[in-house]
Amino acid sequence: MKIEIIKCLEDNFSYLLINEENSNACVVDPGEAKPVLKYIEDNKINLKYILNTHHHGDHIGGNNILKSRFNAKILAFENDKDKIPMIDIFLNDGQVWKDDIFEFKVMHVPGHTLGHICFYFFNKKIVFTGDTLFSLGCGRVFEGSHDDMFNSLCKLKSLPLETKIYFGHEYTLNNSIFCNKFDENNSELNKKIIDIKKKLNNGLPTVPSSIKDELDCNIFLRAKNLKEFSKLRDLKDNF
Repeated sequence: MKIEIIKCLEDNFSYLLINEENSNACVVDPGEAKPVLKYIEDNKINLKYILNTHHHGDHIGGNNILKSRFNAKILAFENDKDKIPMIDIFLNDGQVWKDDIFEFKVMHVPGHTLGHICFYFFNKKIVFTGDTLFSLGCGRVFEGSHDDMFNSLCKLKSLPLETKIYFGHEYTLNNSIFCNKFDENNSELNKKIIDIKKKLNNGLPTVPSSIKDELDCNIFLRAKNLKEFSKLRDLKDNF
């Protein structure tokens, strides 16, 4: 399965997941249609499915155009049926979904939104985390509670260490400044910051990260309890 990183809007990432044998593909969180369309048309891709992690406009903005152009089916969490238009396949927490080479487990991770899900491609050890887990950060708590978000991050922390994380936004440099402020003696974090700056200076995205990297460096995953996490999340909101 080839993963093509598609930059959308100001700092969003969408992802095309491609079966290179038959050119069938899924797209994760198409924030806008134009850059996704360009790649699909330039490379003669057969877009079959649209996977949405949550209902925010910068993650579903390209849904309608892509659905109508390619007759692609939209997959999203069942409880988002009133927030994401034209869902074709409703997903449930813990469900395993498969078609072609695409097989994932649905992880319900409320906090950023109540219906947020992650797509865990367990055979590939890859997870698409939307706006729940970023490199060196986590999503703002909008619809859920700090307790929800803390528990959702704990779910992700339990994945295998080598699992690659494909997140929803290029926030990594700003996140690294916050982490460094409260964890400046973390040698792993300091090494990661050097790597982040090198990638960005070369015009490369900081995605993917890994569960191991985030456990070593992400201050939100390193929080020992809900109280510590909540304090950090509140501080980051005003950072």
